Amino acid sequence: MGLVRNATMRSGDYLEGVLTDYVSGNKASKLKPQRSYSGRLVACLTFLQFAFAVYATFLLYYMSPAIDLRSKPDFTWATRIAQQWTQFIVPPHVLSRYQESANSVLGAEVIPRVIPTEACEHEKIEFEQKKSNDAVMIKLKRELYDEVLSFQSKNFGTETLAQLMAMKSKWDMKGPNRPKVTVILNHFKRKTLCAQLDSLLHQTLPFHHVWVLSFGSPKELSLRRIVESYNDSRISFVSSSYDFKYYGRFQMALQTEADLVYVLDDDMIPGKKMLQILSHVAGTDKYKNSVLGSIGRILPFRQKDFTFPSYRKFRSKEAGLYLPDPAYNITVDRIVQVDFLSSSWFLSAELVKTLFIETPFTFMTGEDLHLSYQLQKYRNAYSYVLPVDPSNTDTWGDSEHRLAYVSETTVIFKDIVQVRDDQWWKALASGYVTQWAQMHPQRIDALFYAHSVAEVKALAPLLEKFRSTVGKKAYLAVSGGGFCPCEAAASALRWPPAVCRERRFKVLDLAVGATSGVSDSEVPVLQVVYSSVKGLIRIHNPSVVVAVADLDANVKKALRMAAESNWNGKTTVVLLPGASVPNVLWMADLRSTALPNWNRMRISVNIITQSRATSLKRLLTSLSNAFYLSDEVPISFNMDSKVDEATIKLVNSFDWPHGPKTLRRRIIQGGLIRAVSESWYPASDDDFGLLLEDDIEVSPYYYLWIKYALLAYHYDPQVALPELSSISLYTPKLVEVVKERPKWNATEFFKHIHPNTPYLHQLPCSWGAVFFPKHWKEFYVYMNMRFTENPKENPVQIPKSRTNGWQASWKKFLIDMMYLRGYVSLYPNFPNQASFSTNHMEPGAHISAKENVVRHDKADFEVPLLKEDFRNFLPGGKLPPASRLPSLNLFNQPLSLKGLKAAGAKLGQDVIRCDNKTEIVTVDHGTGLPARCAKF
Repeated sequence: MGLVRNATMRSGDYLEGVLTDYVSGNKASKLKPQRSYSGRLVACLTFLQFAFAVYATFLLYYMSPAIDLRSKPDFTWATRIAQQWTQFIVPPHVLSRYQESANSVLGAEVIPRVIPTEACEHEKIEFEQKKSNDAVMIKLKRELYDEVLSFQSKNFGTETLAQLMAMKSKWDMKGPNRPKVTVILNHFKRKTLCAQLDSLLHQTLPFHHVWVLSFGSPKELSLRRIVESYNDSRISFVSSSYDFKYYGRFQMALQTEADLVYVLDDDMIPGKKMLQILSHVAGTDKYKNSVLGSIGRILPFRQKDFTFPSYRKFRSKEAGLYLPDPAYNITVDRIVQVDFLSSSWFLSAELVKTLFIETPFTFMTGEDLHLSYQLQKYRNAYSYVLPVDPSNTDTWGDSEHRLAYVSETTVIFKDIVQVRDDQWWKALASGYVTQWAQMHPQRIDALFYAHSVAEVKALAPLLEKFRSTVGKKAYLAVSGGGFCPCEAAASALRWPPAVCRERRFKVLDLAVGATSGVSDSEVPVLQVVYSSVKGLIRIHNPSVVVAVADLDANVKKALRMAAESNWNGKTTVVLLPGASVPNVLWMADLRSTALPNWNRMRISVNIITQSRATSLKRLLTSLSNAFYLSDEVPISFNMDSKVDEATIKLVNSFDWPHGPKTLRRRIIQGGLIRAVSESWYPASDDDFGLLLEDDIEVSPYYYLWIKYALLAYHYDPQVALPELSSISLYTPKLVEVVKERPKWNATEFFKHIHPNTPYLHQLPCSWGAVFFPKHWKEFYVYMNMRFTENPKENPVQIPKSRTNGWQASWKKFLIDMMYLRGYVSLYPNFPNQASFSTNHMEPGAHISAKENVVRHDKADFEVPLLKEDFRNFLPGGKLPPASRLPSLNLFNQPLSLKGLKAAGAKLGQDVIRCDNKTEIVTVDHGTGLPARCAKF
């Protein structure tokens, strides 16, 4: 028994009637039995129910919490099957009538479904690619590109496309570790959306999602219509009546769950292999922390007048490069690092966040530069233009370059050029290491940093001294914003406001407020100061970064971290008390090679005292009133066993804010020779000891003299003065090693050279001197080998020297060693024999001692203390070169350093016998032990 279908009634007509009655609510209608039609309908519906059950089972499984949502498969296949079955079961004309009936009931507007061919619009390009016929420009552009490529190839390597694709990548394009890429298209007026979507749909690596953005576009409806026409669940349309400009697409990128993001301008039609190429390169170790693209720019280079041109300056090699540039026949056949990318950006989703660390210079333009700048500054991530295969458009990221010349959105107006010039200059001035900076590393003497206008004023004298000294370079970096505006800093320095706008290094505004805003946290300030100064140090390689000592603790930390990160050279942070800045103007006279050693030395004050509390108090007062430049200066008190109560109380109560205080007291009386020689021993080759007896008094400038002399003559790699063993604070008025002890005036003696020149003398000073660590170790060993209680038993007898008969004197042994080995001490020489220390000649172990037959006149030993800046008295206002320092022998007679060594060798009484004409003893500076004889 079979079912017969009425030939005049189609199954579609019957179903249409059923749906119409159902939708219209016509319950009165009576359906006649249609067994053949209803049987077929029941079978189809049963099959659809089964299919839906299978679909729902899979859907529920993948929605479970145990499944990683990022790996959720695409269900568009189910949608396509359902559509095919709908067409089979319900003919289109029936479905459309049903929809019309339903929509009429619901009162909804019917939007007819369209296909891409009906919805798409296309750009018409009616001109050929622009080509330049300017031979000069072609030559200039090609020269610069070759220089850039040569530098990059030499320093970090540049690969061809084939070499890049041969590199190992974390992404497997065909395996389970295939990357997920979200593509973001931003459209306003152009008619290129369909071309982009068609290209993306045919990629050899399928995309994860495509987000089409329409922000404030007058073509929003047509753009939406195009997206809907593709009917692909992976392609989404996002719109807003507000125009989020160029940054909106990157804000959207923050929402992606994909591994990688590909942001495209509307004039970029990528070849079908671009996603595969970009993903592969982004997965390599070398380029994983990078942003990749197809078009980029190299920013301007510095001109001969030390200014930077506009990046759009015509007929200028220094204006930089646009890569690739078909107009000048420049193609990119090797990966090239650029200063920023244009039109497309491919990067990890994680890196996108970096764009928003600092508030952009403007939201109207420049997101391309801002992205590359922020990535380099905060993530050490660089920007690269990928090479292409010229013969295969599938490898091109910009398959139709002429599009860049069609729409008004790419036209560069004069005001836009000015804005972008200001933007890249501010980036360069706050630490953006451009290709110019990498290829032409600078070398300056000092970078001054001021976080407030008050700090600018405090540093001004030293900054001006650096800038006015021939051969010196120094720039000022200011925090900017609400902390220290550039214009306010310029005003404090009496510089014109234009210095804040001209593209020339002088005042560098870090715009700290761009990150900190109204935040009370120290983190943004520390972050931007560190990142900016790190970049500036890398660009300019300053010998020192100078700031005030009372700088905010977090800013200090940021400066030190930035200085430590300099891999091009050595940079030291120098923190100066504001009040001391005018007293260290000699800093500008030091060589740039000496400046980095500013903090290297450690000068300790070592006081020998016993029972002269009043004298000690005077010494301590003078030490407290001196300038220490924020250096750590340890102090030690060395007391013999017979120290009195008043001295102990004074020592215990003395406050020393410049470093640790150490007290030492002997159990058994040792006498002056032990008290002095055992008061200090160097802990390293940078440990210097100042020895002071308690009847000494020092000048406020004594520490500055020591530091200046050490930097000029000991810590300058270009100075060779190994004979220098100590620096004296005192200028003697007598020739004390001869019996007659005649008066002597250094100012008068050296007036034919310069009345106030410092000089080298073979006589060590015991009334205030700093001793060098290597020579002091050597002295310890020497005195241990030569010490005798009876001076007549000492094998060293210097001709005509009254030191031969000195007893219990540590200085006698030091004189012997210096004479035998040709060592010298540096002495000051100022008007009226003013010095950095004076001896008050008060009764003690030597002065007025019963066994001392020599009578001492106080007037022969006391000298005035310097109470003003000594720099003004020096020859030319600075310490003379080491080669121009006059030298004297033990008896105050002029003699060259070689002559001093010859005299010691001739005596032939050192601990090792050497040729008494050409050799002297050399030692192991680590132990001080004599090593061998060496020619001098």
